[in-house]
Amino acid sequence: MPFRQLGLSTQVLQGVQAMGYTAPTPIQLRAIPLILAGKDLIGSAQTGTGKTAAFALPILTKLDRPAPGPRVLVLEPTRELAAQVETAFRALARFTSLRIGLVYGGVGYGLQNDSLRRGVDVLIATPGRLLDHLQRRTLRLNLVQYLVLDEADRMLDMGFMPDVRRIIEHCPKKRHTSLFSATVPPDIAALIRWALHEPESVEIGARRSPAETVKHVIYPVVDEQKTDLLLALLERVNYDSVIIFCRTRIRADRIGHLLKKNNHAVAILHSDRTQKEREHALKGFRDGFFEVLVATDIAARGLDIPDVSHVINYDVPQHPEDYVHRIGRTGRAQTEGDAFTLMAVADKSHVADIERFIGKKIERTKLEGFNYQQSVLFTAEGGIRRDKPVLGALIRRGRTFRPRRR
Repeated sequence: MPFRQLGLSTQVLQGVQAMGYTAPTPIQLRAIPLILAGKDLIGSAQTGTGKTAAFALPILTKLDRPAPGPRVLVLEPTRELAAQVETAFRALARFTSLRIGLVYGGVGYGLQNDSLRRGVDVLIATPGRLLDHLQRRTLRLNLVQYLVLDEADRMLDMGFMPDVRRIIEHCPKKRHTSLFSATVPPDIAALIRWALHEPESVEIGARRSPAETVKHVIYPVVDEQKTDLLLALLERVNYDSVIIFCRTRIRADRIGHLLKKNNHAVAILHSDRTQKEREHALKGFRDGFFEVLVATDIAARGLDIPDVSHVINYDVPQHPEDYVHRIGRTGRAQTEGDAFTLMAVADKSHVADIERFIGKKIERTKLEGFNYQQSVLFTAEGGIRRDKPVLGALIRRGRTFRPRRR
């Protein structure tokens, strides 16, 4: 079905055409008619399925002319996701007279205040900064007709749910609400019951297992040797670009600085970095200036980071869904990718949860020539083999080591 049969406005269809979209994706095909019909929506869709356009296109169609205050509010968990969604809205609304605004933390208030004073029709925001504007009375949400809660489970994980509820209380009770979430834990289910009215559910591409294009293995190792093994892997593996995931911001900083000392071109990404530092890290990694990105789970979902050849989980994620999101950063668009996870004794229960979630056991392996300390991991886990075939597979793919330093 072409976009023109979905009931979108002429101006919005012009934006679709300018973006180069030819046919709606499954999530767009199912969500757009529901939103146009005024139905509240619960959506589940993987990154890369066109989720943003699925709610942006019908909402832009329903807005006929500018108004004194925002009529659309889109909440995002991170600054990077908010910026990406704002860019998408601007592109799709380019042939309309609608004004798009963006507010998030880590930057000054001046430009945001100016934008809000001039007036915006669509506002994309992170919860903390939005509450600041509400408290400063530089913004009111009394005209909001469309509320979108994007990556709701991620906002829950980051502790934003009380802020989200406070923000919703500033919106009119009579409104359209869309909520997108990869999972629906009890707190999200409670939010749905409170904030949405007789919602329809759309689930597209929900993935409980990694893409078939991703080869993923586990490297058991004692905790004291994790850093040495990481350095050895980076020396031995042929990679183009790699994201290394750490559990905490402090650990990400420590690993990032260590890799810099070992002559790797490294960017660091986590929530304590300034907005300028975060933008520099993402742009430099995308452009090839940095070959390694060390990050917390802020980089696991939603961000547009193409052509990542490898993912390394320095820390095993504590939630199985995060494992799938993390290693989904590689092997995208039908390209092949590799994901390695370093597992210490304390990680065994989390790995078991991941294996139950994806429905299969992940292969254990050793890096040939690495001087391992003995551990119960090598006697109790079983099935560990030498890593020569893994590295051989990488070489057979034709990858060569091309440092992306500038």
